[in-house]
Amino acid sequence: MEIPTHKQAHNNNPRLTVGPDEKVSLGQSTLLGLQHVLAMDVYVVPFIIAMLISLQSGQSTALIQSTFIAAGIATIVQTYFCMKLPVAQGPSFIPIGAIVGIYAASGGGINGWGTVLGASLIASILVIILGFTGIFNKLVKTFVPTIVGGTIIFVVGLSLMPVALNDNIYNAAGAIVAQNIYLALISGAVLILCVMLGSLFGKKGRVFRITSVIVALIVGCIAANFMGVLNLSAVGDAKWFSLPQIPFVDFNFSFNPSAIITMVIIYIVLMAETTGTWFAVSNVIDKPLTEKNINRGVIGEGIGCLIASLLGTTPVTGYSTNAGIISITGVASRRVFIAAGAWFVLFGFSSKLSALISAVPSAVIGGVFVIVCGVIAISGLKVMKNEVISEKEMYVIAVPMILTLALTLIPKDFLYTLPNTLQYVFSSPVAVAAIAAILLNKLLPNTR
Repeated sequence: MEIPTHKQAHNNNPRLTVGPDEKVSLGQSTLLGLQHVLAMDVYVVPFIIAMLISLQSGQSTALIQSTFIAAGIATIVQTYFCMKLPVAQGPSFIPIGAIVGIYAASGGGINGWGTVLGASLIASILVIILGFTGIFNKLVKTFVPTIVGGTIIFVVGLSLMPVALNDNIYNAAGAIVAQNIYLALISGAVLILCVMLGSLFGKKGRVFRITSVIVALIVGCIAANFMGVLNLSAVGDAKWFSLPQIPFVDFNFSFNPSAIITMVIIYIVLMAETTGTWFAVSNVIDKPLTEKNINRGVIGEGIGCLIASLLGTTPVTGYSTNAGIISITGVASRRVFIAAGAWFVLFGFSSKLSALISAVPSAVIGGVFVIVCGVIAISGLKVMKNEVISEKEMYVIAVPMILTLALTLIPKDFLYTLPNTLQYVFSSPVAVAAIAAILLNKLLPNTR
């Protein structure tokens, strides 16, 4: 695989092998985009929602298909038209509780889902307005200096680590704990080996680094097959081509004021979280976020969520996982992310390909995922490396870090005893940590 040189592509960042605006061939983009898709558990959110609201098998498949298509279109919109940075979009875990609550409160069934989609539709339009008016960007400039931005990036990585370890490795379905740990160790070790080979051999070894994720996942799947825990039966039963959900045929929209207010709160939390993702990507590609980037990013986020609601699925947002993958592989080309978006759309129209992605054992993904989380956290520390850390700054960093772990590990039984609004907010440790960092930075006296 021939990779463009720094001179050809005008990439001045030594950490990147392929810069954001470099021209990458169609074949390379296709392969490199695929590894981003493989490392994202896009199918997990719709699967959880389908299970929680007891959808039938056909309805679950339709929801997963729509989610893939929405993620793909939103990724292309954000990367090519709006923010114009390498950002991949995918379904967020944050709205799950709100979605289930709105669905149940609206009587379930078609009416319940219509109320969920109607609330999501209105909230996404409000997000687009925030972008067009520049209000969100003004808030970021006022409340997110370097120390706060670095803290937010750090807690993004920190919040994902317990998820990667518990959900993707220790408690992953389909294998015993020991097998899951072995699979995670194998995929993680192969990832590190490929990155190190890429670093040791310079230009000749770039192919190892840029394909490190997909190689790690393939080797992990081979190991899973030898252990007898790779289940491809669903792939054989799935159809090659199937149509997704169609608005006003398969579902309708209902507008309930209470549901809309709830979803607006969720979208505010989503925006707080996705800001951390933008900072993480910006730091990795060494390209500061401009006012234009942020405003267009907010518009792109709103358009992506609007598309998702029109396709009958849940909100999509920027995935911080991809910032870690960029850091590991050194590939930040927007063309690669556009290819990832195209892959998502393709998977959305093919139940067989969607099933193939779903068949990758969670522990294999977890081995890669947990390293990506660590890389993201380190990126946050690098942002803050030139800051003077006095007593005030210590608390601005430490308290959000504590809150992140506290809310990630909070017992679910206790969480469910809280009012619904608090449940929705506390379901996003990153959003709470970001708000805490902002407030502490503004309220604590400067001790320098």
